[in-house]
Amino acid sequence: MKKNFFFLLFSLLLLAIFSCSKDNDNNPELSQDEQVLLNVSYGNHTQQKYDLYLPANRSEDKTKVIVLVHGGGWVEGDKADMDFLIPQIKQRHPNHAIVNINYVLADINTPAFPNQFLNIDEVINKLTSEKEALQILPEFALIGASAGAHISLMYDYVYDTDNQVKMIADIVGPTDFTDEFYSSNPNFPFLLAALVDETAYPPETNYSEVLSPALQVSNASSPTLLFYGSTDTLVPLLNGETLNTALNIAEIDHNFTVYNGGHGDWAQSDIENMIEQISSYINTYLKVSE
Repeated sequence: MKKNFFFLLFSLLLLAIFSCSKDNDNNPELSQDEQVLLNVSYGNHTQQKYDLYLPANRSEDKTKVIVLVHGGGWVEGDKADMDFLIPQIKQRHPNHAIVNINYVLADINTPAFPNQFLNIDEVINKLTSEKEALQILPEFALIGASAGAHISLMYDYVYDTDNQVKMIADIVGPTDFTDEFYSSNPNFPFLLAALVDETAYPPETNYSEVLSPALQVSNASSPTLLFYGSTDTLVPLLNGETLNTALNIAEIDHNFTVYNGGHGDWAQSDIENMIEQISSYINTYLKVSE
C-alpha cells in the first residue's frame, strides 16, 4: 500500500493550486476570520497532531466539522497525504471546519489497536472541549481512506457512545478480517496480533472478529458511504459487500458503490462521482444551518 497513493489518485481532479494562510498558534482567539492552525497537539506523542481549518463567520451553533483520516496500512502515512482534499471540501462546504489528523503509527513497540481508534476519540474530545473558543459545533463527519477508513468505521460503530459522528465515507476500507481473503493466509493471525495491544482486550478475544467493522454494525451506526474497486488486490470487494449487507440488516442509511479498478485506481469520472456523493451526504447529515 503506497504511502502517497491517494494523493496520486485524486491529483487529476485539482484544477488549481490553492494557497491559504498558515497559523502555527495552537491557542486560537475568538476572531471570526478564517484561521488555519497547523500541527495542533492533541496528546503527548509527537505524532498526535492535526491541522485545523476554521471558516470565517463560524459559530458554535452551526459550524460542524469534517475529519480526514489518512491510510497507510496502520504503520505508515501522514495527514499530508489528505491535503489535496481540503480545497475540494472548502469549495463545496465553505462553512464547515476541517480537521486533518495524524494518529500514532504502529511499530514493533506501539500497537495499532485500540490505540488508533482512541486517537480519534482524543481528537473529538479536544475539539469538543474547545468548542467555545473555536466557535464550532462538535458534530462530525469522518472521511477515511484504506486503513483510515477502517479506523473511522471502528470508531463510529464501537467507540462513539455520544453519537457525535453523523456520517462516514469509507474509501476502500478493510471491514471483515474473517474473510477468506485474510483467513486463508496462515500467517494472518500472527500479523493481526502484532498490531494489537493484547492488554486492552479480554483473554481469548477473537481479534479477527472484534476488529472487523462489518461485524460491529448496530442500529446506532451512522450513515455510511462505501466505495470499493472491482479488482482490488489489497482489500477484497467482498469486504464492501459484507459491510453493505450488515448495514442493510441494521437498516442504516448507506450507499455502496463499486468502481472498475483496484485499490482506488479508478477513472477520473468515478473519482468525481465519489466526491459528489460525499458532498451530498455532508449536505444531508452534516448540514450547516444558515
